[in-house]
Amino acid sequence: MPARKKSTPKSKASPAKSKAPQPQFWSVAVLVSNRPRSVAWYTQKLGLDVVQDFDHWVTVGRRGENGVIHLCQTSDWMDKELLEPGNQGIQLHLPGDFEASCAALQAKGVRFSQAPKHEAWGWWAMVVDPDGNEIALGPTD
Repeated sequence: MPARKKSTPKSKASPAKSKAPQPQFWSVAVLVSNRPRSVAWYTQKLGLDVVQDFDHWVTVGRRGENGVIHLCQTSDWMDKELLEPGNQGIQLHLPGDFEASCAALQAKGVRFSQAPKHEAWGWWAMVVDPDGNEIALGPTD
């Protein structure tokens, strides 16, 4: 007689009560005045890898590892080389379904300054900590 497979009971938790995702550290923005010069310094002098290079979005770190530095040349998009008020340049990635993960965070009382939004380059959202600091969220994929 073949062995019977054990069945696993299905969770009956509602989406609002589902376990909140555990964010993964992704990036910290470093303001630079000249991105190509900074890429050369971080890679040639410090020995880091270019992890992503998509026009204005260039990150350095270790391929296959969590955590990168986003070389943010703000003169590309604003006159002053400052981050927006409250933006600390920190980005976390959420595992699994991004919209569902954001909904679980919201159900736990996390305040969003930018609801999950899909752009041509992908999904993103912004949350606000108790002191008004914004943290960017993105999907792991």
